[in-house]
Amino acid sequence: MTFEEIAADFAERTQRIVWCTVATIDRAGRPRTRILHPIWEGTTGWIATGRHSLKTKHLANNPYVSLQYWDPMQQNVNVEAMAEWADGAEDRRRIWEFYKSTPPPLGYDIGDFFPGGPDGGAWGLLKLTPCRIELGGMADPAAGLPSRRVWTPGED
Repeated sequence: MTFEEIAADFAERTQRIVWCTVATIDRAGRPRTRILHPIWEGTTGWIATGRHSLKTKHLANNPYVSLQYWDPMQQNVNVEAMAEWADGAEDRRRIWEFYKSTPPPLGYDIGDFFPGGPDGGAWGLLKLTPCRIELGGMADPAAGLPSRRVWTPGED
């Protein structure tokens, strides 16, 4: 399946659901979850978060994350991705403005949480590069969709 075949549904669901559970693996090999707010540009995800958080230690040991979006309509998005810190000034400024210029509830002003601005050191920018995106849910077959649609890079 190509990404183009799921792109519209992927965008609609992630923009509507907004918040997702993100799992990392701690240094003892145990999963750890938290609720985060990614924003997507096609298949590239971005998360504005604390640069010196527990996630930093987890990602230094294992850069892979799992994301789960769910809503009461039983529409799911699951993403398995490699996460890396995007510390370049160009990406940080561009994504800062992308969040700010995107209408709520998806967009918001990162400065409300990190007043140091796009060049401040307190906030971090995670870049997500998926190795698998799955759309599914109990409501999909009733809407004439397969119960599971999976995209992996290289299928395009």
